[in-house]
Amino acid sequence: ARSAGAQVAGSLFQMRDKIDPATVIGRGKIEEVKIEAELHKAPLVIFDRNLSPTQLRNLETGTDCRVIDRTQLILDIFARHARSREGQLQVELAQLNYMLPRLAGSAKELSRQAGGIGTRGPGEQKIETDRRRIRDRVGKVTKSIEAIRKQRSQRRQTRQAVPLGTVALVGYTNAGKSTLFNALSRAGVLVSSKMFATLDPTVRAVRLPSNRRVLLSDTVGFIRDLPPGLIAAFRATLEEVQESALILLVTDISNPNHAEQDAEVEKILNGLGVADRPRVHVLNKIDQVTPEHAAALNGNRNSVRVSALTGAGLDELLARIDARMPEIGRAH
Repeated sequence: ARSAGAQVAGSLFQMRDKIDPATVIGRGKIEEVKIEAELHKAPLVIFDRNLSPTQLRNLETGTDCRVIDRTQLILDIFARHARSREGQLQVELAQLNYMLPRLAGSAKELSRQAGGIGTRGPGEQKIETDRRRIRDRVGKVTKSIEAIRKQRSQRRQTRQAVPLGTVALVGYTNAGKSTLFNALSRAGVLVSSKMFATLDPTVRAVRLPSNRRVLLSDTVGFIRDLPPGLIAAFRATLEEVQESALILLVTDISNPNHAEQDAEVEKILNGLGVADRPRVHVLNKIDQVTPEHAAALNGNRNSVRVSALTGAGLDELLARIDARMPEIGRAH
């Protein structure tokens, strides 16, 4: 929420045996949320789960507040950080696909006159007009993205004509991928502690200790329960991971939940069909843990401990990339 520019006034946590199908949290809890929001003068309530159109409508009615869900929040953060034309189109496509099924709940607001005998129709007509506009826009945006994907594919083929292997940085959002990318390539990519600061893939050449060059690619950060629509919209970006010869899985070891975060990244890598791709596990941010903690880290033989911020361990990482990369571009 802070990454989206919100001031968090408070939070409520609820344990339930099962989700209330109409309101998720039940009527009693809705009243509690309403009182808390009034107390803090909070105009917006954010749910850390995805809500159906009906649930969204019932919660807004019950709390007298604007309500958004996890997907809307992520889309808002993505929209703030999309710099390139491709990134903006991908975010817009995901937003349009999210909005389409939720228009049904807006008949009252969209209608120009009240329903009833002799006045039936305006609400439906307005909704249908909006739906048609959204579908038309979805078609246009999809075509534009496909054109960009073709251009990206052509650029990739041009790159592949020169025998340079690609190394893709992947990891949970805010694991320090962009800082590591800058440290290895001196690229000057935006670095931010906010989530999803990197949306547009950046590719730079890096020289390895053996004197051959590889292409390093920075990608969008992953997160648990990433909405399927977003994965589909960012297919062009994630293709950089699918086309890579080596994956650097970056972990923020200073985060107490780093094991769970890595498990979520593994799920997405499985979904992309690259789970068996050669990889190096980069244990990042060792400068933020105690020397004892850093020494006790039991990585596997493919892991390297680094601090992208201070530069510690980067020489070892480059040597490990050199050793793990397929025999591509050795002469270069």
